[in-house]
Amino acid sequence: MTNNRHRSEAEYCRTSPVLRGRWILEDILGSRVPPPPPNVPALEESEHSDKPLTLREKLELHRQKPECASCHDRMDPLGFGLENYDAIGRWRSEDNGLPLDTKGTLPSGESFQGPQELKRLILNRKDEFQKHLVRKLTGYAMGRELNKFDQCIIDRSMQRLNEEQRASVILEEILLSYAFQHRYFH
Repeated sequence: MTNNRHRSEAEYCRTSPVLRGRWILEDILGSRVPPPPPNVPALEESEHSDKPLTLREKLELHRQKPECASCHDRMDPLGFGLENYDAIGRWRSEDNGLPLDTKGTLPSGESFQGPQELKRLILNRKDEFQKHLVRKLTGYAMGRELNKFDQCIIDRSMQRLNEEQRASVILEEILLSYAFQHRYFH
């Protein structure tokens, strides 16, 4: 067990736009984000700066490395949109005594400012969210990884969800499916 008594309050309360962005991509939209390469160093203060840097400025320096930019260009902007929330969800407007910059631009070119506009962009992608939700619920109900034969359950659930606009149709399709009723547990 490590000794954490020497950490500053800022270290305990630091947000992570990277983890937040990754969470939105993977858990909300169902996109795959590769794991970080091995031996990625922690974010460091800029050696070239005599002023404190915001977390955003540190991440922008980090993204200048080509091996980091490909993933961080997708994750970080989403996470920046949630920076008004500190590590435990309290509203804030500063980072390290400097005003927060919660602007983001997605690889698609869509721009937003803050959590409300980020929410709007995510709602514009509700089909991705719904399909991911159906896939996750189906996998959970089956107690296994999905395979190509499960696609009919997903397609039928999505069709009924779009027609009837009731979330319960997802469960009906899964629970009444042949695959669910004839699943095998070891």
